[in-house]
Amino acid sequence: MTSIITSLENSRQQFLAASEGVPEDRAKKPPAPGRWSVLDCVEHVTTVEERFLGWLENGKKLDAPPANPQKEAELFVRVQSRATKLEAPVVVRPVGRFATLAEAREQFNTTRARSMKFAQDRSADLYSLTAEHPRLGVMNGVEFLTIIAAHALRHAEQIRETRAVLE
Repeated sequence: MTSIITSLENSRQQFLAASEGVPEDRAKKPPAPGRWSVLDCVEHVTTVEERFLGWLENGKKLDAPPANPQKEAELFVRVQSRATKLEAPVVVRPVGRFATLAEAREQFNTTRARSMKFAQDRSADLYSLTAEHPRLGVMNGVEFLTIIAAHALRHAEQIRETRAVLE
């Protein structure tokens, strides 16, 4: 299971690097009407990860682990790609949870540390742990953690795009 932990750590570093050094006044500014600001992106990624981790922590354990490395790889590529635009469900849209980008980044780091600890502590049964994703259906723990890592990378790219417009 070290590969999923490595993936989570790599995406954490890339996500934080994308939002590092953004002045607070720019962090709150969207690049265009109807688009998310850097702060909005960090809030969204943090909220989604907290939600997914909660589902995993309360996941059901199955007798036969449905391991599928090909599906994991495909999920990672598909979720990370910004080629297909998706509208976030209302429950995970930014609502101004954080007053500052620094506060949002700190909460992201705290949440990611929990995800990585969960992956490490539960490594023996991640393939037999399941939860249901609203769009993708029933998935095992490794698939959910794969999505968590890829989702941060997707929004790291969005943050870089936003910064390019605002700088």
